[in-house]
Amino acid sequence: MSDAPNLSDLDDRSREVFRRLVETYLTSGEPVGSRTLSQDNVIGVSPATIRNVMADLTDMGLLYSPHISAGRLPTERGLRLFVDGLMEIGDLSAEERAAIEREMGGGDAAVEAALAEAATRLSGLTRAASLVMTPTGEKDAALKHIEFVSAGPNQALVVLVSDDGKVENRVVALPPGLPPAALVQAGNYLNARLRGRTLGEARADILREIAEERTELDRLTARLVEAGVADRTGEGDDASLIIRGRAHLLDEAEADDIERVRMLFDDLERKREVIDLLQAAREGDGVRIFIGSENRLFSLSGSSVIAAPYRDASRRIVGVVGVIGPTRLNYARVIPLVNHTADVVSRLLK
Repeated sequence: MSDAPNLSDLDDRSREVFRRLVETYLTSGEPVGSRTLSQDNVIGVSPATIRNVMADLTDMGLLYSPHISAGRLPTERGLRLFVDGLMEIGDLSAEERAAIEREMGGGDAAVEAALAEAATRLSGLTRAASLVMTPTGEKDAALKHIEFVSAGPNQALVVLVSDDGKVENRVVALPPGLPPAALVQAGNYLNARLRGRTLGEARADILREIAEERTELDRLTARLVEAGVADRTGEGDDASLIIRGRAHLLDEAEADDIERVRMLFDDLERKREVIDLLQAAREGDGVRIFIGSENRLFSLSGSSVIAAPYRDASRRIVGVVGVIGPTRLNYARVIPLVNHTADVVSRLLK
């Protein structure tokens, strides 16, 4: 939104009124009126002055009125401006840190069980639903060997062997007219570029070489190589997504929120699309925040996602932890909780 307002468009008074209004809304979940804000000693102006400021903020697309009343709520655009520029993120208490780390620090615990425990504790602390995307094969381990084996006239089996001994088999379609020798050629090409790297790490380089025609592969063999490194993260694998705390969404919902929560439950059942969203959180080192319609999947339910990646012993990003709830999440509190949980999981995987 290139025409979206930014903080420089607000004078000091407008900025303070906006900040206090959003903070009050995130605490109460109710529309905030000028009389409520006029009782705030920090603002220190009359209700009439505040009404004028709120009208200007509404014209800018930062606030809206849900019904005929003096109260205002922040729009998604307003929440984004608040989160990016005005929100003060607090630190976690010692009790909150201990609650996250308790029963997760056992080095002998299975990773899947530890991640499930992380999801449960994160949900309990935030009173929202938690999401954990678990490590998947191609991202989790470096590859030792890859081979293409004929599986009939039109198919080949791609055999991927990782350094930790795990074997993954994939079936790919063969381009029409592909000579048998191309299977060996494709395998040799990939082994020279994949060994010691995860498939996810090497994929972009391989596809770039093919696109720029910097390989000695013919057109059909190049197509086979592309099929062999295709991204299949999470495909058909329900265990790659852990969801905990759906009941919290109902506990925290107002009477007129029930339909929104029902829609969110439906969205969460589309696990493949939830995983696609969490994949976006892998692209950076810190916490990512998706508010309402900024993500297509949760646009109708009006939900926000706060997510952070976690790493393995080699510092590779292998998964994501996050929280999903209404757009009036307590961002200042949830963000450090998600970030610390991701740090604890990363330490566990080391």
